[in-house]
Amino acid sequence: MKKLKKLFCICLTFVFAASCTKSSLSFTDAEIEIINRYPQQKMRLLIYDNKNDLPVLRQQTKEFSDADLQSDIFQNLKNQMLLTVLDTANTGVGIAAPQVGISRRLIAVQRFDKPDEPFEFYANAYIVYFSDDKRTGIEGCLSIPGRRGNVERSETVAVKYIDTETLKPHTDTVSGFTAVIFQHEVDHLDGILYIDKLRPDE
Repeated sequence: MKKLKKLFCICLTFVFAASCTKSSLSFTDAEIEIINRYPQQKMRLLIYDNKNDLPVLRQQTKEFSDADLQSDIFQNLKNQMLLTVLDTANTGVGIAAPQVGISRRLIAVQRFDKPDEPFEFYANAYIVYFSDDKRTGIEGCLSIPGRRGNVERSETVAVKYIDTETLKPHTDTVSGFTAVIFQHEVDHLDGILYIDKLRPDE
């Protein structure tokens, strides 16, 4: 009888722990369905000219929970976003989760300021500093195909994000073209597109 009670308590503890872990995930059923739709392959890019896609591209994104960042769902999203931005038919230097239909604060940026120029992911990303020094350059966007324009950006920015290994906040200071990519991608997380920043004559 004692053994039976002990076994029951162990099972109950396991069920409770599993339930807590699941409930702490903040992914919606719709988000999980989109991510699971593209196992280990590129995702569909949302396009500005599509009336169904535009509201998602203009939406303010939500943060991930710690449980989200440690989940297989999050890892799958990262893998599939990377495959999407590296697609040889439509290669980019950065991508944001809203561009693949997930309204969350996640971006991938090609770090041209690092050896081998790797793509790196930044969760719950915010720019917390913009330098007064500016630069103007041509920008395009995977979600606005066939169009480019001049945008003024800060030369240096500080980006705050959550380190997905330690789950602690971290800040990077970035300059040059890589800083431009960060600004472009973080704008996506706030529903802002580069065309919003073009000169009136463009």
